[in-house]
Amino acid sequence: MPAPIQKPQKKLSLTKSPTPKPPPNASHNPVGWFEIYVQDMKRAQKFYEKLFAVKLQALPSPIIKMLAFPMGPKWPGCAGALVKMDGKESGGGGTLVYFSCADCAVQAARVVKLGGEIFKPKFSIGEFGFIALVVDTEGNLIGLHSLK
Repeated sequence: MPAPIQKPQKKLSLTKSPTPKPPPNASHNPVGWFEIYVQDMKRAQKFYEKLFAVKLQALPSPIIKMLAFPMGPKWPGCAGALVKMDGKESGGGGTLVYFSCADCAVQAARVVKLGGEIFKPKFSIGEFGFIALVVDTEGNLIGLHSLK
């Protein structure tokens, strides 16, 4: 007996889909903050400031050292910081932070010059754009995402 004919599944699209309504108990995006743990704050600061052409800002804290990425209360996306904390090592883990870029190949090209390494060069993720995976100077795997 032939297999039943399957209906084509609806294609997901970031640009063509209407804005989804948040669940009734949601008031914001699920991720509100990220931290990238480092062992050498000066080295990591230089890496990220040159990679993204930004200036990181010190955040006061009595126990840990933090340098925040540029952020604003009305800016889209998630804010975060580099963090140096005794007892927390940098390097591989189960969480991957993706930074939005105009063209992820531009930042990926800077990585090696800044002391990092390319884990996986820019590749297509279909209609959702492109990503590159890189390792920073502290051994952290980070993602770079762009639509072109």
